[in-house]
Amino acid sequence: MPDEKKTKKEEIPRSVDPASLEVLAECTDLQPIGTSWDRLKKQHPQCGFGLKGLCCRHCSMGPCRVDASKEKLKYGVCGVDSDTVAARHFVRMIAAGAAAHSDHGRGVAETFLAAAKGEAKDYKIKDQQKLYGLAMDFGVEIGDRAVEDIAIEVGEKSLGIFGEQHGPIPFLKRAPLKRQALWKEHNMEPRGVDREIVECMHRTHMGVDQDPENLMMQGNRAALADGWGGSMLATELQDIMFGTPQPILGECNLGVLKDDEVNVVIHGHEPTLSEMVMVVCQSPEMIAKAKAVGAKGINLGGLCCSANEILMRHGVANIGNFLQQELALATGAVDVMTVDVQCIMSSLAQIASCFHTKFITTNYRAKIKGAQHIQFEEHDAENIARQIVQMGIDNYKNRGVTKIPKAKCNMIAGFSHETINYLLGGVYRSSYKPLNENIINGRIRGIAGVVGCNNPKVTHDKDHIALVKELIANNVIVLQTGCSALACAKEGLMLPEAASQFAGPGLAEVCETVGIPPVLHMGSCVDNSRILMAASAVVKEGGLGDDICDLPAVGAAPEWMSEKAISIGQYFVASGVYTLLGTTFPTLGAEGFTDFLFNKHEKLTGGMWGFEPDPMVMARKMIEAMDGKRRALGLDKGKERVLFDMAMRRELDAG
Repeated sequence: MPDEKKTKKEEIPRSVDPASLEVLAECTDLQPIGTSWDRLKKQHPQCGFGLKGLCCRHCSMGPCRVDASKEKLKYGVCGVDSDTVAARHFVRMIAAGAAAHSDHGRGVAETFLAAAKGEAKDYKIKDQQKLYGLAMDFGVEIGDRAVEDIAIEVGEKSLGIFGEQHGPIPFLKRAPLKRQALWKEHNMEPRGVDREIVECMHRTHMGVDQDPENLMMQGNRAALADGWGGSMLATELQDIMFGTPQPILGECNLGVLKDDEVNVVIHGHEPTLSEMVMVVCQSPEMIAKAKAVGAKGINLGGLCCSANEILMRHGVANIGNFLQQELALATGAVDVMTVDVQCIMSSLAQIASCFHTKFITTNYRAKIKGAQHIQFEEHDAENIARQIVQMGIDNYKNRGVTKIPKAKCNMIAGFSHETINYLLGGVYRSSYKPLNENIINGRIRGIAGVVGCNNPKVTHDKDHIALVKELIANNVIVLQTGCSALACAKEGLMLPEAASQFAGPGLAEVCETVGIPPVLHMGSCVDNSRILMAASAVVKEGGLGDDICDLPAVGAAPEWMSEKAISIGQYFVASGVYTLLGTTFPTLGAEGFTDFLFNKHEKLTGGMWGFEPDPMVMARKMIEAMDGKRRALGLDKGKERVLFDMAMRRELDAG
């Protein structure tokens, strides 16, 4: 007989989100594909060797199961041991994650250059000041040159960074000086991300690099090339073209879909498409066409990071995060869903066929069997976006019965690095000094970056919410991106009033004074570079050490599933941040290599990995790490509260 306790343990609730549970209860007509939860159940038991990073299939002598704890499985056919197998897998995950983010960045750079040359006329430069700042980073002369000429040179230099054969890449100069010196000392300064990814793949080929620690040095370089290179560049160029985010009110969850409007849904990660679909949906001509078929208008909503991009710049409603993409279709209310790249489930085409929904792929890198493909070209962006929206309008009449949940929530998004700087100090004294002072005096215990995906192996959104609530209750301010941000937004944690309800007294006082939520939405997963910038700004402001590793700051991805999460985590670890994963960790079968990641790596960069599947225990580990940093800075003794008079406020200008 099966173990009754084990069976019950596996039957965890699918979600804590009421809207998702409502749709799941109605998901009886999605066979044979089912939902991600159904498919996961059919996969059990999953391969134990694969879960622990011990299965090697990099050559045709394998696949080899390599396990140091079993005498006959200690070595693969080529003689490789478990630590090297796990290290190769881990570095390849970094390479894949870095490739995803940085290919996104390359696409943005290509569009940016085309727009600057007047070849992509539907895109404009909206933030000239940020363009000038980027030009100075790249050594581009400003003078009295035309904006277009500056933008062309910036665009050309941006594209050149991806294939840079000799480091360091320019954005490393944004890091604290001590961090830059550490990277240089350990030969960790990355070249262009393309170069580093190629070297990752070469080193992990059969018979090449077989020293786990040496492999991770290359993993560090590739991750840094992503975080301080491709991802950061994507964020900068997107801000210049589409506007730097500022706090904005939006709605989120499946309840934002509308029964009486044409529902257009965008899903993926590249804002070049989503921005243009938004423009078309708002045009009077298209709204009139929607009304002509009986709809009251056009309702645009987003999923995953495409949603975050248009939410934080325009307040466009956010339908949900990763595990809600199938559920959006299952409402029967989506007239057209268009996708580009990353985090798009293969099941969507089959699920769309169960309803009236038109399902469209738009990027040659990401075609899906059963989908209609319309190649999105930035040179003809508005016309292609118009074609997609028109398909939704034409399809409205084909709707059957809809099952839209009522649950939705307001949220505040759009906290860029620049916005935080402004909110803390104002127009004339924009500064991180108030944040530093409140960390020093103990009102704010520390800073946590909580990011990452959803994973059906754990209850949807539960770990994100539990972790973040525990952190803010202990006076930790939380910065979020991606699907994790949406989980907490649906719980109401991204509203200013959440400070008085959920935050500890010190954090609540700061939030109420400034007028911000205790949990700040900083954008899509590519925008984790904003958190790097914020951490560097805190160091440069002074009083909290002279490197990122000195800060009472920790990172976590409690429900991760994507290789992008590994690349993100590694560039934070390589930047000096203790970073924890929940759910699972892909090297646990290799004790030596895992020990290097969890312990010895800290001696190299000041940052290390951790693993903790229980969100409450994870919170305790994060808080203990912050308290340890506070003790090292001498902040555990407390500091008398100082009330600033006008003269002291004026001194802020001098900083």
